[in-house]
Amino acid sequence: MQSGKVKWFNFKKGYGFIIPDSGEKDVFVHITALKASHLKRLEDNQAISYDLSEENGKTCATNLVLK
Repeated sequence: MQSGKVKWFNFKKGYGFIIPDSGEKDVFVHITALKASHLKRLEDNQAISYDLSEENGKTCATNLVLK
């Protein structure tokens, strides 16, 4: 699992980004990943663990776990 912090998440738009602790580029996170992980919201700067997956040719965060 990767770890990082929530950069921002917009519920109206249904997506946001995570800043990886590894210093790599920001990771896209879609609202479907929240629902699949049984999370109701993400807050800015919140510590999070996640897996990376490829969807529609893009890398995104899945299997979200709040720290």
